Amino acid sequence: MRILFTGGGTGGHFFPVVAVARELKRIAEEEQILDLELYYMGPDDFGQEIITAEDIFFFRVGTGKMRRYASILNALDIVKTFFGILNGIWKIFLVMPDVIFSKGGYGAVPAVAGAIIFRIPLIIHESDSIPGKVNKFSGRFATRVAIAFSSSAKFFPKEKTALVGIPIRKRILGGNPVQAKESFSIFSDLPVIGIIGASQGSQKINEAVLGVLKELTEEFEVIHQTGEKNFEEVKGESSVTLQFAHQERYHPVGFLDEQSIREFYAASNLIISRAGASSIFEIAAWAKPAILVPLLNSAQEHQMKNAYDYAASGAADIVEEGNLTPHILLGEIKKLIEDKENMKRMSEAAQHFSRIDSAEIIARELLRVGLHGKA
Repeated sequence: MRILFTGGGTGGHFFPVVAVARELKRIAEEEQILDLELYYMGPDDFGQEIITAEDIFFFRVGTGKMRRYASILNALDIVKTFFGILNGIWKIFLVMPDVIFSKGGYGAVPAVAGAIIFRIPLIIHESDSIPGKVNKFSGRFATRVAIAFSSSAKFFPKEKTALVGIPIRKRILGGNPVQAKESFSIFSDLPVIGIIGASQGSQKINEAVLGVLKELTEEFEVIHQTGEKNFEEVKGESSVTLQFAHQERYHPVGFLDEQSIREFYAASNLIISRAGASSIFEIAAWAKPAILVPLLNSAQEHQMKNAYDYAASGAADIVEEGNLTPHILLGEIKKLIEDKENMKRMSEAAQHFSRIDSAEIIARELLRVGLHGKA
């Protein structure tokens, strides 16, 4: 059996694919499916090393990216998309997968076009409350549609849509909190605030944290994922700010790999995060109380909608980016940490919201459809 994955070139599209691929291989081994072949088609080299390490054959197929504003680049990207579709159709013809799994995004366009032309069963997954344009289009032709938030169901045919959450890599779960703290050189009993700005970091969150870093480290240990490109700048500013303060309580990191992100969540009592869908479901899988800072002007404002959908469960508070100042962030952190009963309720709500079986559900459906067709 041949399964082709596709998606746009971001971590939100890419890491759920890794989670599903690992479940596919686990199930195939258990059920003695010996001829499983996995492929990935994407628009750039993002994640190629991890993909190939997972024994997934990588096809690089370029495509254009339509912007939400007027630009001469839009015209150029129409040409890129056209040739990307032709390239993708040719490569799909050569491989001829039994089923295609699309995470959406501009990078999925060539593979989706190939699925339509060759009538290959297509399963799509939508991570956000408001679907992107590619997934809205793909939903018309999909055999199955998996969604993360119930509010996105109205955009897809009811009879083929299922609420499954977002596939989470199981390797980022588990771990020992004591050992996790030691890995960050945390040796006090103070509450730990975990701050993460998605895979690339968040300049806005970084600025807010630096503005009250001295006050934060008076009461808390702080693990701060800054983003690799911001790491040296943040580290330099923090050294000046904490020169005569508790520098030993501040633990900046540029990027979190699978092991370190597991330790990050295990060590933290409260999470400060952007509101990307994958980030939300990782926080929920760990049952951690959270303060979400949705990205302003994200595509179709999906982070804002994601954040409010999740907060409605009682698992998180929200500070909108326009209101994010250092002292507002500090006040929200103190308010939550001091209210232990509310923290407990938020943790329980997060646990109830989480779907750690999402990758397995999708993997089994891919195998079923791949083996038996659309029936």
